[in-house]
Amino acid sequence: MNRSKRPLLGQNQKIRSGESLPAHGTPSRRRFVQDAAALALAASPVAALAAKSSSEEVTFADGPRPLVKYPGKRPMIRVHTRPPHLETPFGVFNEGPITPNDAFFVRYHLADFPRAIDPATYRLAVKGHVKQPLELSLAELKSMAEPVEVVAVNQCSGNSRGFSSPRVFGAQLANGAMGNARWVGVPLRKVLEKAGVSAGAKQVTFNGLDAPVLPATPDFRKSLEIDHALQDEPMLAWGMNGQDLPFLNGYPLRLVVPGYFGTYWVKHLSEIEVLDHAFDGHDAFYMTKGYRVPDNDCQCVEPGTAPASTRPITTLAVRSFITSVHNGSVLPVGKTVELKGIAFDGGSGVKQVEVSQDGGQSWKAATLGRDLGRFSFREWRAPVSFPKKGPALLMVRATSNKGEVQPATASWNPAGYRRNVVESTSVVVA
Repeated sequence: MNRSKRPLLGQNQKIRSGESLPAHGTPSRRRFVQDAAALALAASPVAALAAKSSSEEVTFADGPRPLVKYPGKRPMIRVHTRPPHLETPFGVFNEGPITPNDAFFVRYHLADFPRAIDPATYRLAVKGHVKQPLELSLAELKSMAEPVEVVAVNQCSGNSRGFSSPRVFGAQLANGAMGNARWVGVPLRKVLEKAGVSAGAKQVTFNGLDAPVLPATPDFRKSLEIDHALQDEPMLAWGMNGQDLPFLNGYPLRLVVPGYFGTYWVKHLSEIEVLDHAFDGHDAFYMTKGYRVPDNDCQCVEPGTAPASTRPITTLAVRSFITSVHNGSVLPVGKTVELKGIAFDGGSGVKQVEVSQDGGQSWKAATLGRDLGRFSFREWRAPVSFPKKGPALLMVRATSNKGEVQPATASWNPAGYRRNVVESTSVVVA
């Protein structure tokens, strides 16, 4: 659906250079206009070339990945400029289990993305196979039910795609297209219950305020099965880590689907539609053709081959990372060093994390940190010491509560999705 055809969210509703809410306090027109102008400049190729930048440690075949500054963000790794696609510098994940708002990764699909949203006129449309279509303001959403909070990982489906071998099409991401935050909002089911889901409902679709530039380009719309949509976990979030959603992370409202990849977490949410049939057609592209994985247990195929059939990608795989050291770090001989990192999965929770300091020949259990919930990053720590100088290969693997263990060998699929191989870090002992 093109923006010109989209029923924007209420009477006289439009995207304009109006007001935005600061992280705390009342709307500031002056600040918003400044931020909108800065966003437009930062998104331009000219600004990208002019920006002061430094390279992240990983450089893929498509060239260096500079650090650039966007409104509301610290310097982030530039993946694309239009629309903004920014990766979190990996060192941020060593700061703690919660990813700061100003370092949280950014991913848009469509070039016509909003630069300004007026919170006073914003409306969320709820329509389709319901008894009572709705147009809800932010105030109405916030008063609909007691707010709920969940700590949950948002991870891009293609996180770590740049390490695929053979190389695959798509943004060449390292490991920073993920983040963990405290999300506050209203359960999706409360909104659906208010509208009254009619008998025979099958799926629920979600649309945001970003739009395609050309009619031939499909809109970015996602869907959930009605049974999933009516569970407790999916929510409409207006808060992130104690503040309003950052603009580039979906202000004023986004869909949060704990345990699912970020492709479902629609930003700038504008429309919810209940369907009495399977979502299909032109604007179903990102369900029926994009964001799909091989339809088998490993969601993988032999490298370089095509799957016989596919299905939409859904839940996160179990993963873990070392965050306190990086490739090339120098560690002292004969002294104990505490390794630190994070682990997570798709919602069963982390049961165990193990580390190896000899390239996987032997493993020992790490100590797990505070449990912030089954959808969250889980910190871990493990002491290591090295009796002699020379190169060493550190490894980490996690096991989920449902028994999923990270594989020793990377699986492969044509889109580079859902990578969760045991991570290795080469260090030097001196």
